[in-house]
Amino acid sequence: MKHLRFWQTALLAAVFGLWYVLTAPGLLPNFVFENDQQAAFFFGEPLKVAGRIWAWFVTDADIYRHLSVTLIETVLAFAFGAAFGLAGGLWLALSPMASALLEPYIKAANSMPRIILAPIFAVWFGLGIASKVALGVTLVFFIVFFNVYQGVKEVSPVVLANARMLGANQRQLLRHVYLPSATAWVFSSLHTSVGLAFVGAVVGEYLGSAMGVGYLIHQAEGVFDINTVMAGILVLTAFALALDAAIGRIERRLLKWQPRSGQSEKL
Repeated sequence: MKHLRFWQTALLAAVFGLWYVLTAPGLLPNFVFENDQQAAFFFGEPLKVAGRIWAWFVTDADIYRHLSVTLIETVLAFAFGAAFGLAGGLWLALSPMASALLEPYIKAANSMPRIILAPIFAVWFGLGIASKVALGVTLVFFIVFFNVYQGVKEVSPVVLANARMLGANQRQLLRHVYLPSATAWVFSSLHTSVGLAFVGAVVGEYLGSAMGVGYLIHQAEGVFDINTVMAGILVLTAFALALDAAIGRIERRLLKWQPRSGQSEKL
């Protein structure tokens, strides 16, 4: 599709334009709220949200210490959760006995709503970075684990048999057969895990912290400052997209051997 970036930008501008029209006093007849101020109270005003972001980054420049804490928590949770998920998925996929033994327990742990662990981690690790990282790891781990496990399980038996006939040992099979097969699954899970790592960090800050963007959002909610809440959400979304884009660049470098679809080439 030609001019894809233009149309993406135009769609974003249209969304913010609609937001402005629906919340600006007197621009449209209001059929839902009793007066013009109620829409702005519940949904915020885009110009004030933009002003809040500008003040955070330029005028007051007071968000950097909070943002750095949230980003550190997110990156650590993402890195540890992905590493543990990769190692655990490979181990269980290559160990049928361990897989059969641990499968019901892993499914039980995955079905548990892990957000409820945040207060427990706060008691165990305190209100610092460690408790937020621990919560983020529990959210990231299972996404990566199940994708790696499935990717290794779907290795073609014919490819394995041919590799063994050529004299490949277990280490060579892992390096040249299992890992390449699971790579696409791993990166698919990493794109999903980026948002969950942010969720773990922000929820942990929301429940108990003195620093971080989640803390700023929690403070703003306490005084019904919807504009600051929306500003915090937009800042977190922007950085999550930036981290996801970085993962996408690494993915394209590592998966150059994969043929592109005709649609991707047109784009």
